[in-house]
Amino acid sequence: MARSQIWKPEQYDSHMSFNTVYGKDVISLLAPKEGERILDLGCGTGTLTSEIAAAGAQVTGMDNSAEMLQQARANYPNIPFIKGNAEQFQTSIRYDAVFSNAALHWVQDASGALHSIYGALEPGGRFVAEFGGKGNIEEIYQAIKTVLADDYGIDADSRNPWYYPSPGEYAAQLEMAGFRVNALFYFDRPTKLVGGEEGILVWLKQFGDSFFTDFSVKERHQAFQRISEIAKAHLWHADSYYGDYKRLRIAAVKPH
Repeated sequence: MARSQIWKPEQYDSHMSFNTVYGKDVISLLAPKEGERILDLGCGTGTLTSEIAAAGAQVTGMDNSAEMLQQARANYPNIPFIKGNAEQFQTSIRYDAVFSNAALHWVQDASGALHSIYGALEPGGRFVAEFGGKGNIEEIYQAIKTVLADDYGIDADSRNPWYYPSPGEYAAQLEMAGFRVNALFYFDRPTKLVGGEEGILVWLKQFGDSFFTDFSVKERHQAFQRISEIAKAHLWHADSYYGDYKRLRIAAVKPH
């Protein structure tokens, strides 16, 4: 999973709730059925896991963050949550479906993750997911690169925790892992960031740890301000920042 990312469950739920809102569309694609065994991979604080459970499925949440899992267990004590690394995991049971929302772009070993998912599924099992695709938050990332290079002499690429594949690249990865790809959508989804003038700062505090682990509090604040100023030229509209999100949404099957 992503290096040096520190997850903050309460801030995630309050400031990044758009991930949950948009994730409900992915649940519709999953179409969970009563009694199905479903794994929610990268479940975070468990909000979408609970939505799947509400459909009558026997759902288990998996995440690599102890902090997120602690919050998930507190929120939904009747749902089992387990710790696991998406890049390499094994399960004692086989699932009818694996679901993942807004998580797999934090997993740089896509091949390892897909082989693990394939192994966790029953023959005929479904894999339904959405995550960042090629060009996702490119304006924010270019602002990060500019500030790190110009002000601190740091190559941002060496600290980049994200994996944003093209549709063709990910379809090929799915097929190499053994999946049959039933559907793949790639689309722009401009996303309003919480915080008004501080929208980029709020976003960086939640998702940008990997770039700034060795920064002092003062240096981090200064870098965030500069990044926000640069990004404003392209991402500020009316009264808010809008993240330039691009998403991949996929539905695949493990053949019988």
